[in-house]
Amino acid sequence: MDIPRIFNIMESAHRIHNPFTPDKFNTLGAALRLEKGTRVLDLGSGSGEMLCTWARDYGIIGTGIDMSELFTEQAKLRAKELGVAEQVKFIHGDAAGYVSDEKVDVAACVGATWIAGGVIGTIQLLSQSLQDGGIILIGEPYWRQLPPTEDIAKGCLAHSITDFLILPELIASFGQNGYDVVEMVLADQDGWDRYEAAKWLTMRRWLDAYPEDELAKDVRAKLTSEPERYTTYTREYVGWGVFALMRQ
Repeated sequence: MDIPRIFNIMESAHRIHNPFTPDKFNTLGAALRLEKGTRVLDLGSGSGEMLCTWARDYGIIGTGIDMSELFTEQAKLRAKELGVAEQVKFIHGDAAGYVSDEKVDVAACVGATWIAGGVIGTIQLLSQSLQDGGIILIGEPYWRQLPPTEDIAKGCLAHSITDFLILPELIASFGQNGYDVVEMVLADQDGWDRYEAAKWLTMRRWLDAYPEDELAKDVRAKLTSEPERYTTYTREYVGWGVFALMRQ
């Protein structure tokens, strides 16, 4: 079980696999008023930066699930590096359908709502692990401005304009499905640059090291096209944020 290898290659040097920066995760932790002993479940936990830094800074206890074997191992190493390996555990596995044996205070899926078919399905999945009065965290893209054509939407790596909502519509959709939005922290363009542009040097270093690899042509094609695609489309049209929800 693993994610497609090309994503492991492109994001192998990332600690955060979305457009957030360490400052944004710190802001989110403070906004949630996390306290020592708060139990957090993170589905699609990547390299574990959110759980590890929150364990260090706020004393949370966490469990992360991720399909990438590489990212899961990186998360375990990060926990040891920060001295929180007794507070957080990381499981290499499929987060789709995962329900915690013990109810948690915060149930999160930060940038991987595909695991349950979208935002609503992911909220329903997370709610099964959440204690009464707990908080759900959803990390999700939205349109900063509505693309004028379907081709532009596809340039943003969406299948269609209908894949994402504009921010007010996304916020409204949570309420329409029975949840109050109690906090939000939005990525900025610097966060997008750190997420996307950091892939380019990683790909170039990998190509220099493995020119004969079976994926070299695919990685070369990505490195050639991604800087222009990202700056033309995603950077201009796509926003991203983490939204804190409580059942009404």
